[in-house]
Amino acid sequence: QVQLVESGGGLVQAGGSLRLSCAASGRTFSTALLGWFRQAPGKEREFVTAISSGGGMYYGDSVKGRFTISRDNTKNTVYLQMNSLKPEDTAVYYCAAARYATGSLYYSSTYDYWGHGTQVTVSS
Repeated sequence: QVQLVESGGGLVQAGGSLRLSCAASGRTFSTALLGWFRQAPGKEREFVTAISSGGGMYYGDSVKGRFTISRDNTKNTVYLQMNSLKPEDTAVYYCAAARYATGSLYYSSTYDYWGHGTQVTVSS
């Protein structure tokens, strides 16, 4: 069993930055595919970024060049550095983990474990 706890959300002005963290429990963290998704009111959950156990990074088109994912296996933590934030980035951000990643990393159904989410609000 893996438990994920996000932190670091908040209110920021457009153009600003935030860093989200996701702390995980469980011994399989270092081999897990880790991802961030977001969901805005009235919209479907959207892929933001993911990082494989080997360090490969993948980004959604809307965040490329602005967001950076990283992981620290010694701390069982995955980070999301968000720069040049826009009002359309406003959403609840969820951390997710997949033990075996048998499906596409872009799909939420691939992930077995989810955090409760952290709110990010970007004001214009």
